[in-house]
Amino acid sequence: MNKILGPLIASWKSPDLRRKILITACIFVVFRLFAHIPIPGVDTKRLAALFASNQFLGLLDIFSGGTLVNFSVLALGLNPYINASIILQLLTIVFPQLEELQKEGEYGREKINQYTRLITVPLAAVQSVGMFALLRNQHIIGSITPLSLIAIVVTMTAGTLFAMWLGELITEYGIGNGISLLIFAGIVGRLPVALGQTATTITAEYMTNVIMFAVLAIAVIAATVFVNEAVRKITVHYARRIRGNKVYGGATSYLPLRVNQAGVIPIIFAVSLVLLPSLLGGFLSQLKNPAMVGLGRFLSGMFNPNGVFYNLIYFFLVIGFTYFYTAITFNPTKISQEIQKYGGFIPGIRPGTPTAQYLNYILTRITLAGALFLGIIAIMPSIARQISGVSTLLIGGTGVLIVVSVVLETVKALEAQLVMRNYDGFLNE
Repeated sequence: MNKILGPLIASWKSPDLRRKILITACIFVVFRLFAHIPIPGVDTKRLAALFASNQFLGLLDIFSGGTLVNFSVLALGLNPYINASIILQLLTIVFPQLEELQKEGEYGREKINQYTRLITVPLAAVQSVGMFALLRNQHIIGSITPLSLIAIVVTMTAGTLFAMWLGELITEYGIGNGISLLIFAGIVGRLPVALGQTATTITAEYMTNVIMFAVLAIAVIAATVFVNEAVRKITVHYARRIRGNKVYGGATSYLPLRVNQAGVIPIIFAVSLVLLPSLLGGFLSQLKNPAMVGLGRFLSGMFNPNGVFYNLIYFFLVIGFTYFYTAITFNPTKISQEIQKYGGFIPGIRPGTPTAQYLNYILTRITLAGALFLGIIAIMPSIARQISGVSTLLIGGTGVLIVVSVVLETVKALEAQLVMRNYDGFLNE
């Protein structure tokens, strides 16, 4: 606890970091205010009852940032933006031009972000139509005119762009990753509701299941912290170099390879993809074509969050995205070149290509452990619900994983900025 509270207290004493924390808090307040502005024409009471009884919609609400249960102007949340990011990352493998653009520093990142925003708009429009069809099928929305439908689609699309903008503001002017923090804010905002629903249904037998679920949540928190902090240290020696009368190098350092290089991103990516078939199924079920209706019911049935097929797909998507994101963020060839550039070498490994191959060998194996951990944790809530019968604490599994990971990443960001501030002060003295 001191490891988390220490950086927060030290950051609050710094005027610059205090300003960033206050900016982040203000954006959280704006986000939560807009999350309670409903779109006209929706029966909010029936909508709340539907979400309380449907685990799929409850999970979708968590990853929309808690905005879907009110069918607010931010109903889609950040799902379209996350899906656009996935599509663009996949396109970088297909198109070498995009891969080269990623390597162009700040300009390249800005262009990639611009393309992501452009892809987000049509995705948000399509998902808003699917969400409208899903709620219309549940009689949450009555008969409306085509103009009203267009207004709803435009409002939901604009809400996604607004949420995306808020996330980028946090990233630029606040603390940590804005997209992850907004999802964190939505999960934490839904926690009192989940606890309240559970408290109203507690009986003597049910209480035992709740305790079992709470113990499992504590185990998930402990395991998440352990895996996120676990690193494999690669010893690196630096050869001595003589320039004039001075000797440089000769030191020994370590290259830390994290077991979970990707953090919480694979979970977010996987959920965004695995929820799409259910949304598409709800949309197709509203069509008049019997074949499309059959396909829609098939998709909705196959991707039921309580089903085996859904959890298997979810599990393997998490593993795949863990490897994919790790490959993007960690380049063994570049690291080996940097080590060789400064006269370093790994004992027993030749510099250059053999070093890159050795790092890739190590990274592939430790990433497997991290990927399996994330995959098991991702599907564990579904298994726990089947065993314990506690359905209202949907936030207890994947939500806990995201909350813990985001808190750890944000604390590390604060620590990095504190170190940078102290270093700058030392230079100015």
